[in-house]
Amino acid sequence: MNAAPRAAPKPLAASPFRPCSQTCYLATGQVDSGRSRRHDSNRTHSNVLAGHSKWAKVKHFKGAIDAKRGKIFAKLSKEITIAAKLGGGDPSMNPRLRMALLKSREANMPNDNIDRAVKRGTGAGEPISYEDLTYEVYGPGGVALLVELSTDNRNRTAAEIRSLLTKNGGTIATAGSVTRLFQRKGQIIVSREAANEDQLMEVALEAGAEDFKAEPEGFEILTEPPGFEAVHRAVEAKGIKAAAAAITFLPALTVPVAAAATAHAVARLIELLEEHDDVKEVYTNADLPAD
Repeated sequence: MNAAPRAAPKPLAASPFRPCSQTCYLATGQVDSGRSRRHDSNRTHSNVLAGHSKWAKVKHFKGAIDAKRGKIFAKLSKEITIAAKLGGGDPSMNPRLRMALLKSREANMPNDNIDRAVKRGTGAGEPISYEDLTYEVYGPGGVALLVELSTDNRNRTAAEIRSLLTKNGGTIATAGSVTRLFQRKGQIIVSREAANEDQLMEVALEAGAEDFKAEPEGFEILTEPPGFEAVHRAVEAKGIKAAAAAITFLPALTVPVAAAATAHAVARLIELLEEHDDVKEVYTNADLPAD
C-alpha cells in the first residue's frame, strides 16, 4: 500500500522545505580556495544532467510560457495568493512572496494578475484555504523525484497523484528516502550574452556566493539559501539579468538513465506531474540523455 504524502514542513530555519520556484541542477567540481569555487564544465561530467539539465529546464520554462500561458499564470497566481495569505502582501517582509514574484517576472505575468492574486491572499478577495504537500517518489529506472504541491483538497490531490504514478511507473517512497538525496541551494543562471565572466564572478563572490561555474551556455552561481537574495540583488545591481534565479533542490548525485525507453518514461512522468494543476515543482536526480 502506498504511504500517505507528508505535509510540507513549516518554513523554519532548520527545515529543508521552503517554497521554491525553479527546478535546476548543479554539476559539482573542484574547490579553488576559501568559500568560493570556480568550475569549467568541460572538466566535470559526473553530475551534469543532459536532457533535463538546468539549461534545458530554463528553455523548457520559457517555451512553456508561450504554449501554456494561461495554465502557467494560473499556477503562479495560486502561489502568490498562498504566499500573501501566509506571510502578508509586503514582499520585503515575505520571502515566499518575493520568490513567487520573481518567477512571475520571468514569465512576464501581467501586473494586474499579480495584484489580484496578492489581494486574494491578503483578504481583499474570496477566501482561500490551501495546504502545502511534498511527495517523495521513485520513478522508472529507480530515479528519485520530489514533487511539491499546494492543494485545497488533500484527498482529491492524493488520489489523482497516486493514479498518475501508478499508470506511469512511479511509486510513493518512504518518508525521508528521497529528500536525503537532494540539497537546498540558491541558484542563479546567467547567459553568456548577459554578462562578462570575470565581472560576474567577482560580483557574485564578493556578495557571498559559495560557488561559481562557467559552462558553454553561460554561468551558474550557487549560494546557501540565506545568502541567495544578497547575491541576486548584487548581480541585478550591475544591470545583469538572470535567465533564472531561485532557491531550489539540487541532487547530491545523479542517476544515469541510458535506456531510451526508460528515459522516455521518466521524461513523460515528469511532464505529467508538472501539468497537474496542484503541482508547483518537480525535482529529479535523473541524468537523461539529450535526445
